[in-house]
Amino acid sequence: MKKKKILLIDDEKDFVYLLKSHLEHSGAYEVKTLLSAKDILTHVHEFVPDVILLDLIMPELGGIEACQMLDRDPIGMSIPIIALSGLDKEVDKIQAYKCGIVDYIEKPVDFEVLVKAIEKSIKAKDEKDVS
Repeated sequence: MKKKKILLIDDEKDFVYLLKSHLEHSGAYEVKTLLSAKDILTHVHEFVPDVILLDLIMPELGGIEACQMLDRDPIGMSIPIIALSGLDKEVDKIQAYKCGIVDYIEKPVDFEVLVKAIEKSIKAKDEKDVS
């Protein structure tokens, strides 16, 4: 079975390392990581992930702004984005969903919940691509 490609963007190094290790250990995913969203379009075009895991609060370029950039990009607009956030602010959630984020996971991340969200997002994208 071909591994699904995940682009993980978060400015917390330890979190990125831990999450990447967990996802790759499952054997189902190939994970590329970025500590900043500033070059997101370049990496999306080169790696073409099946799903993007995107922290909302980051220096340089926040997750909402990155999501808006992806929404205007021909490749980026077709990739499901799951928001990751340490803040439980309703305003952030509303903004995230308005810019096309398909799911919102609060930190600390429950790994099983995240995997289910990833699989659901990829399945919905695959079904949309077929139709």
